[in-house]
Amino acid sequence: MIFNNTYELQRLEKAKTLKELGYNPYAHNITKQCSLNKFTEEFNYLIESEEKRDENKSKKVTGRIKFLRLMGKAAFVKIEDESGLLQIYVARDNLPEGFYNTVFKKLIEVGDIIGVEGFPFVTKTGELSLHATSLELVTKSVKPLPEKFHGLQDKELRYRQRYLDMIMNNDVKKIFKTRGKIVSIMRRFLEDKGFLEVETPMMHPLSGGATARPFITHHNALDLQRYLRIAPELYLKRLVVGGFEAVFEINRSFRNEGMDQTHNPEFTMLEFYWAYHTYEDLMALTEEMITLLLKELNLDTKLPYGEDIIDYSTPFAKITWRDSIINIGGVDESILDDTDAMKKFLHDNGIDTPNGLSIGKLQAELFDEFVEKKLINPTFITHYPADISPLARRNDENLDLTDRFEFFVAGKEIANGYNELNDPVDQYERFEDQLKAKEAGDDEANDMDEDYVHALGYGMSPTAGEGIGIDRLVMLLTNQHSIRDVILFPAMKPLRKEETKEGKK
Repeated sequence: MIFNNTYELQRLEKAKTLKELGYNPYAHNITKQCSLNKFTEEFNYLIESEEKRDENKSKKVTGRIKFLRLMGKAAFVKIEDESGLLQIYVARDNLPEGFYNTVFKKLIEVGDIIGVEGFPFVTKTGELSLHATSLELVTKSVKPLPEKFHGLQDKELRYRQRYLDMIMNNDVKKIFKTRGKIVSIMRRFLEDKGFLEVETPMMHPLSGGATARPFITHHNALDLQRYLRIAPELYLKRLVVGGFEAVFEINRSFRNEGMDQTHNPEFTMLEFYWAYHTYEDLMALTEEMITLLLKELNLDTKLPYGEDIIDYSTPFAKITWRDSIINIGGVDESILDDTDAMKKFLHDNGIDTPNGLSIGKLQAELFDEFVEKKLINPTFITHYPADISPLARRNDENLDLTDRFEFFVAGKEIANGYNELNDPVDQYERFEDQLKAKEAGDDEANDMDEDYVHALGYGMSPTAGEGIGIDRLVMLLTNQHSIRDVILFPAMKPLRKEETKEGKK
């Protein structure tokens, strides 16, 4: 039996007793007249009134018992629902005969969900409460809640049992409510700009759309290998070829890579494509979107993030890739076009790199080590090397660079955008370079997607596209420092046999 400790067995016995007495411990068809927050809003005026009660008003509320104090013939209970907490006064003489002593005192306890009907009143200590005239058990809790004083402290247990985390920690619910608002605001923002929301496949015949290691699965009916998408990019751009000039998708993507404070193997992105616009337009749109988010969430333009204060005042800083390595990273410009010099510099700083890395990839090592963590205030880094931007359009003035940006805040990449490569021949050659990299051992390189090249052959309008990491953006706007704190059910290592379901022994 999964429920087998002393406290759980006692609660199971109470559930059995309730059934024997004619009370269903898992009742259905239970109505809820109003939320606890609405109750408080409606009757808050009683705190200032002389009467302090209104027995002519009756409301029915439901919630989980978070506190229970028995006092002989009466009890004070605090129940909680999604909206808040409310105190309930339960008196023996106001309930059906025998119910208080036989059921309420002996069989109902902290963690149970109850429905209560009664009238509003204010206690002598000034707390708005509900005086119960009827009470029913809605759901019997078999597992006892953690002790209130210590709460739920084990981080790993909180992630594994998010439902318990939410029961015990109101701030957790607030984070995920904020996350929902952020997604809603971003969706509405793009719709107001004329973008169409679409859905594209999550299982791909090829790995592509970003440089990352994919998850591989198998389609039994077709007897074919499939890849969980690492990005929806190539399908969204097919839609631009087909005539949609502004499309977006809020999507789950999957990358078979390590887990850390900013990476989870499945994550949420907003990706959008805008015909007849440029990456400069996307940077302006990003500024406008974030400004709207702050306004709609009632946040200041200066927000704390750990020990830093992030200034979201626009315009955001802009600096080229090369200049950032020199001016922010402190790397001597003279080595940036010399692979041997960059390898030596990296080695001297404790970073060994494999042989055969291109100039762009070596510069990326320098950027990752010496620049990224220093980008605290919102910053656009522009003009990335072409050899690390396989889907971005080359810059007209310097074919070694692309019309691309990445957006950083608090040392984290939040967004990536660029003018889309729409030359089918150039794209084919870039895919061939990716194949060579894959053959050389790069398991993050893209596959050759001939169907996508065929699509480009029909002509894609000049287009700019961007992807924004929603998880990381939520982290910033809620001051959370692990991606697992903004994903409801993050990926976790399986528990070992010697570990209990509540955590480590």
